[in-house]
Amino acid sequence: MSKQSFVERAARAAERFGSAADAVDAAAADLLGVNRTDLRILGAVVERALTAGQVADTVGLSPAAATTAIQRLVARGYLTREPDPDDRRRAVVELTAAARRRAEEIYGPVGEAGEAELQRFTAAELEVIADFLEHGRALQLAQAERIRGMAGARDQELP
Repeated sequence: MSKQSFVERAARAAERFGSAADAVDAAAADLLGVNRTDLRILGAVVERALTAGQVADTVGLSPAAATTAIQRLVARGYLTREPDPDDRRRAVVELTAAARRRAEEIYGPVGEAGEAELQRFTAAELEVIADFLEHGRALQLAQAERIRGMAGARDQELP
């Protein structure tokens, strides 16, 4: 096989991997009864509490949209929103204990299966995989930014 064939195979595999990860998130959102933006917010606060502004920055929302989504998630029992102990003008949001348990039920087995799959690779292969994923993430984020920058052109070129 030529190098180009391997490039094409890897590109298709990456695309399919992204679609499969998207399917997992869609199933999780359906199970939780939230939209995909809300799911991204829940994912953003799974590791640590964040201010509402940090949530907005992390998930790429305006502060007003993030506040609306946070209020919705608080009302559903997925998040708590408390004054920041370091700055009472800000609010800190974090997962409720029940939401944390549910996230672990949903995503814990995914992580365990993924780690088990990675065990079959050598350290050198894992370095290549990590390098590809890190560069791929940066590429995807840069492309998302490029596409957002096309918003003005959208109105000019399309009906």
